[in-house]
Amino acid sequence: MQKTIEILGKKVLVEWSASADKKLQSLSEPLVVEMELYFSCLIRKSVRFGSNAHSVNSTLAAPRLLIGFRPVMTKSCRLSDVEGEPPLEDFPIVRPEAFVPKRLLIDYRGGKWKGEFFLENQKK
Repeated sequence: MQKTIEILGKKVLVEWSASADKKLQSLSEPLVVEMELYFSCLIRKSVRFGSNAHSVNSTLAAPRLLIGFRPVMTKSCRLSDVEGEPPLEDFPIVRPEAFVPKRLLIDYRGGKWKGEFFLENQKK
């Protein structure tokens, strides 16, 4: 399955597998999916699902699939001082639309949601 959505005025191609679509059909509420771009001492991309997602800029890609994008940063760069996930805060990017991913892939395998996003139009 696939659908092109808009986040912050930018088009994002969302693709999900047949197994993800089957699992989505069994949900009573939309699955919240967040594409997180993490700025700090390093840059990291991650896809968060469900209660781990905190996006404000979200769009429905399907009746049970809500997609969002959130640029974040750590409160400090001393990662050695932090156990587990460092505390995050929203990153005040002047033009966040310039960083909106171009493509999102979603799958459901082994009882878990999997996701990957791309900043450029590239094939996996």
